[in-house]
This record gives sequence, structure tokens and C-alpha cells, in this order.
Amino acid sequence: MNKKMLLIPILLLMRTLGFAQTPVWSTDVAPILYNHCTSCHHTGGIGPFSLITYDSALAYASSIKGDVISKKMPPWPPDPTYSHLAHERLLSTTEVSTIVNWVNGGAPSGTISLAPPAPTYPNSGTIPGTPDLVVKIPVYTSTASGTDVYQSFVIHSNLLTDKYIRAFEAIPGNPACVHHVLVFADTTNYSWGLDSAYAGPGYPDFGGVGSPNTSMLGVWVPGSAPMSYPAGFGLKIPHHADIVVQIHYPAGSAGLTDSTEVRFFFAPTPGIREVVMQPALYHDFDMTDGPLFIPADSVKTFHEKFPNFLGDISILGAFPHMHLIGRSIESFGVSPAGDTDKYIRINNWDFHWQGFYFFKKFKKVSAGANLWARATYDNTASNPENPNHPPHDVTVGENTTNEMMIVFFVYTAYQAGDESIIQDSILLSTPIQYHNYYSGQQLLDVCPNPAVNDMVIKCHMEASDVGSIELLDMAGRVVKRYLENATLNQGYTAYSFSVEGLPAGTYSLVVKTSQQMLSKKVVIR
Repeated sequence: MNKKMLLIPILLLMRTLGFAQTPVWSTDVAPILYNHCTSCHHTGGIGPFSLITYDSALAYASSIKGDVISKKMPPWPPDPTYSHLAHERLLSTTEVSTIVNWVNGGAPSGTISLAPPAPTYPNSGTIPGTPDLVVKIPVYTSTASGTDVYQSFVIHSNLLTDKYIRAFEAIPGNPACVHHVLVFADTTNYSWGLDSAYAGPGYPDFGGVGSPNTSMLGVWVPGSAPMSYPAGFGLKIPHHADIVVQIHYPAGSAGLTDSTEVRFFFAPTPGIREVVMQPALYHDFDMTDGPLFIPADSVKTFHEKFPNFLGDISILGAFPHMHLIGRSIESFGVSPAGDTDKYIRINNWDFHWQGFYFFKKFKKVSAGANLWARATYDNTASNPENPNHPPHDVTVGENTTNEMMIVFFVYTAYQAGDESIIQDSILLSTPIQYHNYYSGQQLLDVCPNPAVNDMVIKCHMEASDVGSIELLDMAGRVVKRYLENATLNQGYTAYSFSVEGLPAGTYSLVVKTSQQMLSKKVVIR
């Protein structure tokens, strides 16, 4: 055999190996999209297209590649090099490489039947149990044609006593037109008067809700988890307060109808530790180089300082807020000893992607410490978000053409040990018990079910670990041990096993590691 003939099978082998290494949609890419993208990109979601199926992902493969490389998607404004926050929507370098290599390799489908169960997004909420208070806006038809609309709706709570929120979530009546939801309590009846005076339903307002004395109760943005507090903590709703629901309807949503509702789950009041949500850093009181005034054709940076006169406190999270010409904002604390604790930094402020961000653990702020904010505003023609052409002088206010510089904090009075309270399950050192959901879906699935000759086991692991996969009969006896002391990799994996020779009947498939135990009923025929 001459060298040329020998080279041909070698080249064919290299091409085969190269193709084998190309990620496929079913087992490599779909889990990434389901975990990070489809909460917005599903039929009826706020994303402009769905990414649930292989065909839909294939149609937008090039766009997906570009957006994950540029970090435009999934949207996560905070800078992870400044501080890490709870529930981060960030793709790892491995996940980005998987998507890029999939697209570069021709975006192969793989074996479709091995894909994880497609997520579903019922409009029924994700917090288990019955909410203690539900407020629902009147049916509203968006008028947002060429510009965004911020519409506020006021509903009487009819609460006879103060209550404490342990969890909160907003359920968009029409995810295709609800961009984000801000919820406030108002005890003054002022917002009720605004709503009553406007033809409505609701009344338009930008930035705030127009009332001089409201307290924030919660924030919802697409893809975010419900706002919830650790056991024993709660945010107060004053009795007889009105609930003000401000909804952002994006440009282009005109004609779409919405009936968003907000659900509150209350904590038992005995022994509750009250958490407070307040704008500790606020442009009216805390600026060190104010007032907040940005002349036309200028870029200016401002600073705010809040001396902590509240005593020792524990802060759970932060919510920065500016308007359209804001370009960046960061917040940090400085202890009495001069040590700096970084809270959050958003390098490329986008008014349309606001959110409330919780820390992975409670952060102690001692009495005498200072909370700081630094923000930069770009009031030039080069800022594409500038509402004025040509630029005008910008002053403080709640209108579209005004500006704000606010950082809301959620905090509670400090108690010893608060620094160890975890708000992100990724940090849990104790076993993650009975996690039954994978990005809102079942972590463990078997297909076909009933199984005849073979079954495919699909599972998603929180972390790589040593574990086992066993089949048990209804008496709890192990009848088949498929894996024992095997490494189960982090993320999504599909295994194929034979069921031939097993008696027909009902069994339990159990996946066990030191961190998880998952089970699924399986019928064998």
C-alpha cells in the first residue's frame, strides 16, 4: 500500500473523529437552552422567537452563537468580575464553547429522543401552595406602539392587619407583552386617586408611581426566580395598604391584552424577623457631589454615601435604579475599619433590563459603616438611549426625560450568625434533598415509559458526584443495579439500559449521589 492510499483512511478517520466531537442539539445544546434561554424564548414568552425545539434552535443558530459570544444573552447586567450574586443567569465558558462548536460544526440534531423533556411554562406560577393574597389588574390593552409604556394599576389589599411576605411572584397575563413588573404598597390613597382620575384602566407613569410615600414590595423580570426570603424572615405589607402594580409594556406590543396578577405568600407572624426594602442611597439626600444635574453634551459621574445609623444590619440584596442616560452604576460598603465589600456593578446600564439582585449570603454592615454608590450618565448624542435629540439639560425627576440615582436595599437587624445564611442553593453544603425539577422541569425522566426492551434514562445533576442508578420493585428491593460507584457528570446526561428479562410490572428507578436522590416510576411490559 503506497503512502497516498494509506493517507485516505487516516483522513477519513480524522473527519469521523472530528464529527464525533461536534456537540449535538439533543444532549449538549438543548439542556443549555432549557436552563438559560427558554424561560423567555418560548411560544407566548417575551423573547421574539421560541427555542424549545431543534428546528427552532436551528433557525436561529447563528444569532444564538453571536449573542452568547458577546454575552448579550442570556441577559445578566451585573458584572461577575466585580461580585457574584445569587441565581446568576450566566453561561460558563464550557457552555459558550458548546454552542459555538455546535454552530460551527453544522448544528447537528443528534438523536432527538435523547433530548431532555421540553420545558413547559404554564401561566400558573411556580411557588407551591395556595397564595394568601392575590391581586389582579383589570384587563388592559397595551398602547405601546412606537414607545414603551409604564402603566400603574392600583388594587385595594383589604388587609385588616399587617402581614409579612415570605414569597412573592408575578404571573404575567400575557408574557408576550409584559416586560417587567414593579410592585409597591401605598398607605396614602394618593395612587388610588391617580388611578381613579385617569380614564384607564390604570394610569401612565415612568420611573416611580407618582405617589410621594410608597414602599417597594417586589420586582419581577422574565427568567427571574420568585422573590423569597429564608425561613423566619418577611417583608411587611401594612394593613389597608393599596397594592400598586407598575408594568412595563415594550414598544411594539400595542393591541395585546394583559391581565397580570401578583401572588403573595405570608409568613407566620410569631417570631418573624422583618426585612425592609428601602432606597438607602437616594439622590435627594445622599449625594456627595450633587445635585444630580447632567448638562447637555456632557458625561458626568456622581457619588452617594449613606452613613449607617441604623445599627448593625444584615443586607440581603440590592436594586440599582436609573433612567435612560445612565451608563453605569456600582454599589459597595466601607466598614469602620476601611475595608471595602463589593455589592454590585452594572457596567452597561439598560433601563429595560432591571432586576432585584440577592447576595449569595447575607452581608453584615456594622454601625458606622458607609454604603456607597457611584454612577455615570452620558447626556451626549452618542448615547443611543438619549431621549432628547439634540441633547437637553437633564435634572432629577420621574419623567422620561429626567434622571434618578437610587439603590434599594433589602435588610434586617443583624443577629449573630447571619453571615452564614445562604440565599443560593449552589452554595449549600448539606445534601440537596429531593430536587425534582430541572429548570422548572423533572430532573429525572425515562422514555419510553412503559419500556419494552430498552429504556433511556435522562437526568440532570446539580454537580458531578459518585453515585448509583438502581431499579427497585414495589417492595423496595433492588432488582437491577445499572451503575454503582460511578461518576455522574454535572448537567444533563442520557443513559441507555436494557430491561429485557425483567418481569412486567411497576418499578421505581432511583438515582442516588451524596447530594441528590431522584426517583421515577417506571412501567415495564
